[in-house]
Amino acid sequence: MSIKNLLIEMKNMSELMVDLAYSAILFNSKAAAEEVIALENEVNAMNYEIKKESLVAARSYEDAEKLTALLEIAEAAESIANAAKDLADLVITGFKPHPVFKMVMEESDKSIVRVTIAENSDLANNSLGDLLLVNRTGMRVIAIRRGVSWIYGPDKYTTLLADDTLILKGTDEGADLLEKLAAGTCSLEDIPEELEDED
Repeated sequence: MSIKNLLIEMKNMSELMVDLAYSAILFNSKAAAEEVIALENEVNAMNYEIKKESLVAARSYEDAEKLTALLEIAEAAESIANAAKDLADLVITGFKPHPVFKMVMEESDKSIVRVTIAENSDLANNSLGDLLLVNRTGMRVIAIRRGVSWIYGPDKYTTLLADDTLILKGTDEGADLLEKLAAGTCSLEDIPEELEDED
């Protein structure tokens, strides 16, 4: 994998880890916390690969100077991953969040919510790509719990099923819409495929 692709993976993975770590604390999910720790190992391995590729690619002092900026970005991404792991470790060790933490999360610009898909929901048996949830509601699916297993970082090809529990991140308004969609009290036909711009 090229340095560019490794950096893209590190960026996406570290972002997912932060969302999962906060979700793990908010919902006291050891499974999500354990996934954060596993992902941190992958980020560390990718940072090591970037260092190796940089050493091979640097053929002159000028090359080394240019690659230094990329190495610093990789180190920053690993620092973010390490911080997410620190949050996940709190859940593993049995940390119980103070009520103030939930208040802080509620006051945040982005909400993290958990919903379970009802059998009569329009979400059931549709892929994320077909549902266009980000466009319609501003909510992004972080993870899916299906029975005893988890799907982390789902993509547009991931199909949602009845009884799936979704962890999503987005706006308060989007969270309200998702709760109604998941419960089957609201239809996709009631929501446009693109969010309307606010004045």
